[in-house]
Amino acid sequence: MVAGLLAAPVLQAAGAGRTVLVVGDSLSAEYGLARGAGWVALLQQQLAKEMPGTAVVNASISGDTTSGGRSRLAALLKQHQPSHVVIELGGNDALRGLPLSMTQDNLTAMAQAAKAAGAKVMIVGMQMPPNYGARYAQDFAALFAKVAKAEGAALVPFLLAGVADSPQAEQLFQADRIHPTAQAHPRILTNVWAVMKPWLGR
Repeated sequence: MVAGLLAAPVLQAAGAGRTVLVVGDSLSAEYGLARGAGWVALLQQQLAKEMPGTAVVNASISGDTTSGGRSRLAALLKQHQPSHVVIELGGNDALRGLPLSMTQDNLTAMAQAAKAAGAKVMIVGMQMPPNYGARYAQDFAALFAKVAKAEGAALVPFLLAGVADSPQAEQLFQADRIHPTAQAHPRILTNVWAVMKPWLGR
């Protein structure tokens, strides 16, 4: 785990005001993609054009759960001292069938820890396919908004909007049908940027 912390890439040198820490799973860690093709790398390019001087630290780890993110967040906050924290976790909790209450508690704890460290928080929502059960899928999708509202955090309702629900969805996912292709990541960035731009500007 220490190696994972040390390996978190700073995509632009810090020190110019804003530092955005992204704590996520494989959807943010460029799983199956060439380096620089994922939405976090594309975000840095966007920020370089529109909000120069903003550093991005991608501390995402493939396979991570909200419990994993919660356990390593304190060290990340201390190391990087971010002004903004993006939490993109929860999908692996659902894939493993973990209790929704645990996921919600972990996201809440992470949001509160980031705020206590002086950072603004963004929660990135996820949805599960209906084959997991309609009630479970509905409750899972709703918990991100609940946490964001309770903690005064910004919310991206669904990271994969326009990808997972696209008529061309099969072409936008890798062979495992879980991880988006490089072609899908500009759309993912669009979903995040629509919320992030005003969030960073406040």
